[in-house]
Amino acid sequence: MAETEHEWSEQLHNDGAELRADVVRDKERVREALDDVQHPERIAEAAGEKLAQVAEDVRGVARAVGHPSVIVAEAEHAAAAKKAAFDRTTATIAAEFTSPADARKLPRVPKVFGVLLALVSLATLPGIGTAIYRSVTSVEAHGLGTEGVSTVVVNFLHLGVLSILALTAVIFGYRLFRNQRRWAAIISYGLYVLLIAGVLCSIMLQGITPDLVFYLVAFVVTIGLQSYLDPSLLEERRRHRKAREAEEHAEGEAGTLGRDLTGKGYITLNFFNLFWIFVVASVLGLIMEEVVHFLFVVPGQWQDRAGLLFGPFSPIYGCGAVLMTVFLNRFHKSNWLIIFLVAAVIGGGFEALTSLFMQYAYGAVAWDYSNMPGSLFGGRTCLPFMACWGLLGVVWIKLLLPFMLRLVNFIPWNWRYGLTVVAAVFMLADAVMTLQALDCWYERLSGNKVDTPIQQFYDQHFDNAAMADRFQSMTIHPDDAVRGK
Repeated sequence: MAETEHEWSEQLHNDGAELRADVVRDKERVREALDDVQHPERIAEAAGEKLAQVAEDVRGVARAVGHPSVIVAEAEHAAAAKKAAFDRTTATIAAEFTSPADARKLPRVPKVFGVLLALVSLATLPGIGTAIYRSVTSVEAHGLGTEGVSTVVVNFLHLGVLSILALTAVIFGYRLFRNQRRWAAIISYGLYVLLIAGVLCSIMLQGITPDLVFYLVAFVVTIGLQSYLDPSLLEERRRHRKAREAEEHAEGEAGTLGRDLTGKGYITLNFFNLFWIFVVASVLGLIMEEVVHFLFVVPGQWQDRAGLLFGPFSPIYGCGAVLMTVFLNRFHKSNWLIIFLVAAVIGGGFEALTSLFMQYAYGAVAWDYSNMPGSLFGGRTCLPFMACWGLLGVVWIKLLLPFMLRLVNFIPWNWRYGLTVVAAVFMLADAVMTLQALDCWYERLSGNKVDTPIQQFYDQHFDNAAMADRFQSMTIHPDDAVRGK
């Protein structure tokens, strides 16, 4: 009984609350109505706005019924405006890939070469596909025990690079045949990257072999075709050559040659500037590393830390400086912390990739940070040395890059192209001979016969003792190389 009484009481309470809320709402409505009665102009104003809107809608309908051509014309005008905007965007994009030189037809020889290149590249795809299939079935049948994980990974990477290279060559040949100069010139940059990747994979799998001649020939042909195809290297370049020579002479006299006058970066990113950045940074980096080793690592002991067979060069610092310049050129005025972080990632990543290539190609170890705090990627780099790369990046971009530009400007402006060509040929020969000497050193330590003329030359002039003396920080363990597994 008590429970029923409680339910009735609660229900009455809820009903009373709802009734009071209804009374409040009704009072508010009555108050609003009285307010409108006291101010009739508000009702008239609201009614006028509504009638005006209805009248405008009626006029629109009447215009559409009486003059449908007006509606059609407005729609056509809107569509034409959108089409014009689209055409402007398309023209802007197309301008990036075309030039006046595209209007000229290519001679027959490049077109025939393009057709042959496309056909030959298509013909290689089944062979590459077969090699991939055999590699997959071999791994499924025998596992990774016979060759090792690194060998299998590099082998599949090499096959993937060859596949993409063949497909890119097909597209390149098609663009040549269709007389699309600028597209072909742009694709050639992709060919450079793929050819470099193919060379690295081939060296890791087989060492220095005659197969590398294919990549060398492909490089030469690609460079020649790009120089011929790219309109910026043809009429457009010739047209401004005399004016540019006069400007270079004036800039050389003023000591500003090489500066990026567009304001997009500190220096112009051309071959001349980047090549001398590589050379200067290779020398400065070697001096710095040897001094640090003498003062801090092993006090009192001077160690040759050179990275090439001839000359005082450490290419890892040269390549690091080039990468930092390319990626940080537009940030030379930015906060030093941004430069520090980006340079640390670039330097540490490049150091790790270089260590990986040297080990996989030759079983060579030139540094090992496994015992350092913050060791990364199996000791190939570490956080303290990444911080050093970051600090070097800040010093390079903020201080040394302007110094380097002034140093290079000491070269007389009319000598610099000839001198750059001679120096580039020397550095290329030095790099090639270094790789060949390392390969012969690896073969000797592996117990393989040294029977080819090239191997005999290096065996005679750069034996194990000479190589160990030149590359004092490097040791070779043949079993660690991909081809040694």
